[in-house]
Amino acid sequence: GSCFSIRSVTAKDIKAEVWNGLANPDGERFDPFLTHEFFVALEDSASAVAETGWGPMHLIAERPDGGIAGIMPLYLKGHSQGEYVFDHGWAQGYELAGGRYYPKLLSAVPFTPVTGRRVFAAHDHQAEVTRCLLDAALEHVRARGLSSLHVNFIEPSLAAPLEEMGFLLRSDTQFHWENEGYTDFDGFLCSLQSRKRKALKKERRQALSTGLVIEWVEGAAIGPEHWHDFYQFYLDTGDRKWGTPYLTEDFFERIGHSLAAHIVFIFAVKEGQRIAGALNFKGSDTLYGRYWGALEYHPFLHFEVCYYQAIDYALAHGLSRVEAGAQGEHKLLRGYEPSRTLSAHFIAHEGFRAAVSDFLQEEALHVSLRDDALLGHLPYKKQ
Repeated sequence: GSCFSIRSVTAKDIKAEVWNGLANPDGERFDPFLTHEFFVALEDSASAVAETGWGPMHLIAERPDGGIAGIMPLYLKGHSQGEYVFDHGWAQGYELAGGRYYPKLLSAVPFTPVTGRRVFAAHDHQAEVTRCLLDAALEHVRARGLSSLHVNFIEPSLAAPLEEMGFLLRSDTQFHWENEGYTDFDGFLCSLQSRKRKALKKERRQALSTGLVIEWVEGAAIGPEHWHDFYQFYLDTGDRKWGTPYLTEDFFERIGHSLAAHIVFIFAVKEGQRIAGALNFKGSDTLYGRYWGALEYHPFLHFEVCYYQAIDYALAHGLSRVEAGAQGEHKLLRGYEPSRTLSAHFIAHEGFRAAVSDFLQEEALHVSLRDDALLGHLPYKKQ
């Protein structure tokens, strides 16, 4: 009995100021991946569209006067790629048992393993709008006979409402660097055990020992030539890691225009030529490392460009955190600490839900044991 009507739209169907006002409300942490510009670039560049297995059907909650009270990004997914929460095994099990796992519904930011708001709602109706939109998403599952609805990289505050609605929670680990009051890189180094500190300084020296120079390029200083070079690095990594890179060059050109103010490139330059680089996005308090690639191999250069330079940049710009993407226990020795991520999964079939629930309990135990073990290997001086 709610006074909102729900319909599904593409990002372009919503005015930028309406979307951005709800996704990044004034006074809250700014998240560049939730911007209208980011979602529209994914759709307009044909990176996240029905043809690539990402059918956008974002839900909006409309008031009787036609105003939008809330938005929930939502995709009809034809596969499980580009999500960073791995359910391929579930899909296999479901299909072996005679079910159709795909298409499924997914609420997430495509290709972006970053925790953030998944239901954008005006403060005055937050709980009600959130419930409305989630109910509507579940109604789609039932009406279309879909296997499941997944909400990835949720904020902890969304966990309880989702659990009440029958979602199963799943946790994993990423590695984030937190600024514990350091004013510069030396301050950070002082917090490390001396053996680890020496190793880290040696890595930084070796990374640039062949005369490479590091360059930060951001905002209005970024030109087409930077995007062109970066895209070659991105393709190189893509070819090695997953065959076909997900994002088109057109996507990067679009965000280069629309989100320049939130983009930071860190390049390695050799004799005037950029040979490696990382694309970072900047939120209000966090630097997010997203893509890296190199045309030449130099020992430790990956760590220098992606981890150490990111810390340098964060310290120089008063940012309190660096999130360097998914996976990567090698980040631990470089001062990045384990941080939990959460996702929520609604499985329609009761028997299959029970099986997934058992699996998740078992997995949670392993994640917990692994995190405990990892904490024993942090490079910091004992507190």
